[in-house]
Amino acid sequence: MSTSSSIDLKKLGATRIHFIGIGGSGMSGIARIMLAKGFAVSGSDKNDSAVIKSLRALGAEIFIGHNENNLKDCELVIMSSAISDTNPELAIAKLKGIPIAARAEALAWLMSESISVAIAGTHGKTTTTAMLTVALQSAGLDPSFAIGGTINTAGTNAHSGSGSVFVAEADESDGSFLSYKPNGAIITNIELDHVDHFNSEEQVFLAFEDFVKSVKQNGFLVACGDDAGVKQLLNRVSRDDLRVYLYGEGANNDFKIDRIHLAPTTSVATITNSGRKVGELNLSVVGKHNLLNALAAFATGSALSVGEEKMLIGLKSFTGTRRRFELRGEVSGIKVIDDYGHHPTEINATLTAARNLAQSGRVIVVFQPHRYSRTAVFAKKFSESLSLADFTYLLEVYAASESPIPGVSSLMIAKEMSSDKVKFEPSMIKVVEEISKNAKNGDVIITLGAGDVNSLAQPILQAISAL
Repeated sequence: MSTSSSIDLKKLGATRIHFIGIGGSGMSGIARIMLAKGFAVSGSDKNDSAVIKSLRALGAEIFIGHNENNLKDCELVIMSSAISDTNPELAIAKLKGIPIAARAEALAWLMSESISVAIAGTHGKTTTTAMLTVALQSAGLDPSFAIGGTINTAGTNAHSGSGSVFVAEADESDGSFLSYKPNGAIITNIELDHVDHFNSEEQVFLAFEDFVKSVKQNGFLVACGDDAGVKQLLNRVSRDDLRVYLYGEGANNDFKIDRIHLAPTTSVATITNSGRKVGELNLSVVGKHNLLNALAAFATGSALSVGEEKMLIGLKSFTGTRRRFELRGEVSGIKVIDDYGHHPTEINATLTAARNLAQSGRVIVVFQPHRYSRTAVFAKKFSESLSLADFTYLLEVYAASESPIPGVSSLMIAKEMSSDKVKFEPSMIKVVEEISKNAKNGDVIITLGAGDVNSLAQPILQAISAL
């Protein structure tokens, strides 16, 4: 494969850039920034979407379906990590010797011109990245950003800002986050996930070790001092030049939260910095996990020399991101929430917050496991985390890019759960029918998973309204 590692972003000029898989959350964000910088952008994807329509409105030429003729006169190809070697556009780019870059490499180019902060971790990185972005915007910095989710207030997942800071979500799922080489980084937590790429927990730690090593000389690292995985990582990495800031609840942390109050729709805590009381952290999003995410953003603001009061005001204005405990609607006193959680730890946090929101009502979940490999490894843990709900409907596994694994299905999870708390129902239509008939005033219904289960939120609301 020809590569673009020698290409200087500043010298690309009027280059036409073609994105294979432009509709993905990461790819669309990079395309949006490239358009803002004046590049001619084209792209292709399997299906049309609202994201693609918004890129077209900005001037991108986008084709539905992959075809070698789509490349036209492009001089650079950027490809999603989900694109296979048999893709016809990738094949013709190789044949013609057109430079090809991975998504992470393209994002690294964009970050290289700024003071860059990369947010990594097994859980919470999308929300933490969005929180930091909103707080810096509120402080008047106008950062550039690229996030794997859409910020509710901004209505977008990426922006080319006028400020000197670039904030980016760093996804470890395929190891590509080593490309970024940021000035500073956040690590929220470390745990085994993405078992399609990592064969063991040790491989995960090796990837995060390399990530810490990739932070630029005399940079900074903000890390959760309460997390067992982070503690283990810090014991394995030695960098005297790196400024390390720990955050969490424990006494060993530089930035701490205490006096925590978790209300049904808000979260409050007191922040201290090295024993000095800073002030009160007030959030419009729920859960202790989000207080920790906000604390990570606050500590990073401090590392960037942003005023503490400005950071607190900015974090208070944060209202969430799409598909992260997102309220999709309320009908007859029944709330429908959509959440991207697809790992047992994430589901625990989501359902704990849902229980607090529901109060005396029930928590009803529609869960769609994401990937056969993850389901095979975590079936038992999925059953334990889902048991926090009053009832769970299990859809069949969302394959993503994987082929089925013999014997692996959502039934593996169902068999580990009490029969009165779960139903395996692969028909989305039947799930909508059953939920709408059984839901009561005060219930919280959650569509949960990283696949297309979110498509059920609106039909559920409509079905309840029709009764």
